[in-house]
Amino acid sequence: MEKFFRLQENNTNVRTEIIAGITTFITMAYILIVNPLTLTAGGATGMEFNAVFVATALGAGLVTILMGLLVNFPIALAPGMGLNAYFAAVVLSSNGQITWQMALGAVFISGLIFILLTLTKIRQMMLEAVPKSLRAAVTVGIGLFITIIGFKNSGLLTAFYIGKDPAQPLKNIGGFDWLMQLGNFIHDKGIMLAAIGLLVTSILMAMRVPAAILLGIIITTIIGIPMGITNLGSLANANWIPDFSNLAIGSLDIAGAINAGLLTIIFTFTFVELFDTFGTLTGTAAKAGLLDKPDGKEKIGRAMLVDAGGVSLGALLGTSTITAYIESAAGVSQGGRTGLTAVTTGVLFLLALFLAPLALLVPGQATAAALIIVGVLMMGAVKDIEWNDFVYSIPAFLTIVIMPFTYSIANGISFGILFFVILALANNLVGGKHKIHWLMWVLSALILVRFFFTELNV
Repeated sequence: MEKFFRLQENNTNVRTEIIAGITTFITMAYILIVNPLTLTAGGATGMEFNAVFVATALGAGLVTILMGLLVNFPIALAPGMGLNAYFAAVVLSSNGQITWQMALGAVFISGLIFILLTLTKIRQMMLEAVPKSLRAAVTVGIGLFITIIGFKNSGLLTAFYIGKDPAQPLKNIGGFDWLMQLGNFIHDKGIMLAAIGLLVTSILMAMRVPAAILLGIIITTIIGIPMGITNLGSLANANWIPDFSNLAIGSLDIAGAINAGLLTIIFTFTFVELFDTFGTLTGTAAKAGLLDKPDGKEKIGRAMLVDAGGVSLGALLGTSTITAYIESAAGVSQGGRTGLTAVTTGVLFLLALFLAPLALLVPGQATAAALIIVGVLMMGAVKDIEWNDFVYSIPAFLTIVIMPFTYSIANGISFGILFFVILALANNLVGGKHKIHWLMWVLSALILVRFFFTELNV
């Protein structure tokens, strides 16, 4: 392991890497249940729950292991949130014109496009094209995004409606018709457990206890037993043997996707994944100090190739777009620096096929507290932003705030890139010397196309 993963060179050891991998898995385990629930939509899409569960565990496990073995990066991958909701929405809103098999075909095609973009090194060029301040802003924005996920999952923050029907979807409410308020952690046991978990994990971090985040999750899960939140009773009638009979391997309909004219849908899958992966890989790698190494950019290129292949592999298995996960930052914060972290996480996803009841035993309140703490750790990159230069600071600020406010990494990066190009051009007209990489012009054009012709709330 020392020779293969170069542990000493990366200032880590086997124990640290395994703990980091376990931490990443626990913070991501929710996808094992959330993805099947999202893609099946209660059976409305035609997909079968168990088939999607098996595809989720297999896809996440295999691609994450490949990331560890081929790239030596502590990055985990799984079906992405947001894109899975978009996948279900495409099927449900088509009135039967688009089947889930066609949607999988669209995902598969987007994966092939990613492989092409990676092999031609266009994706890798983004490391040189995007200014350092904007890359730092991506890290900070992802940290806030993770924090929002944690608060949302825990109930510590809830929507407070002022003037409209609370049953109306949040995204359709404009102006100041809603605000965010603290959840009732005094009378709601679930929210109380989340608050306790946040306090316990914070104390462990302040005391510099090794594996503080993982221990916080375990302790919070145990505390949840007498509170009635951690349901041990679910283990009694649990099915410990995975059912592969309904796995939708090869069910994708590529010809149907093309004949149905799903170019806009394919473009949306491709565009969102392009920026989500860039943000996650660079943000997490920067947090681990991997980008500063001589082979940092080369590894990012290989990581993007694994990610691209994972998209098509996931479609073949029967799940929506597999992508790098921002929860990988939880493992990095525990000291994960090499592919051994990813391999550990991947193996646990495969074991989850047989230990699903145990893996899903951890309540959402326990992982939510961990995500909030990870957000704290990622805020440190804010110091790398050139705040005195408005050409950099304004795009960076917009990147940081738009990510959590719109619940989309892609939206934040899009606004940051677009504003940087415009402001740099304006500044150069009055004697400034800000370099604008040609790829930034291309990305800006694609962003404008997306803004005008595709769905932004992904």
